[in-house]
Amino acid sequence: METLGIGALAQRAGVRIDTVRYYERSGLLAPKTRLQSGYRRYGAAELARLRFIRRAQTLGFSLKEIRDLLALSKGRDVARVKRAAQGKLADVEQRIAALQRVRDGLATLIEACPGHGDPTDCPILKALGGEGLDGLAPSPLPGRHADAA
Repeated sequence: METLGIGALAQRAGVRIDTVRYYERSGLLAPKTRLQSGYRRYGAAELARLRFIRRAQTLGFSLKEIRDLLALSKGRDVARVKRAAQGKLADVEQRIAALQRVRDGLATLIEACPGHGDPTDCPILKALGGEGLDGLAPSPLPGRHADAA
């Protein structure tokens, strides 16, 4: 494979150029070479690594966890890779259980709300703090920040 510029690499991996630069700054990706002009050049190994990073993120791994997985893959320690994946699975299962509890609670509130009448009598507003419409400021879910989307 010929070497690729950053734009071609990003396009083949389905990411933005800024994402490639971010991964470089984070130490997850490095160009194969640099031209005398300073332009980055990437090969097949860097493309594969970039795709690995994106797939791992899709599975919920953090950048730190991805860095650890990449280090483990170099050492060929498959047992530790499996343990890391098992830990991630346990984390995902816990988050699913928490979301199911949220879903069930929300469904109960929706069922109890007639959808009309005085807002001070609304079971949804009461459950969220009873402050009414003007002062309603929901608290973040456990493990989430108030400004998280």
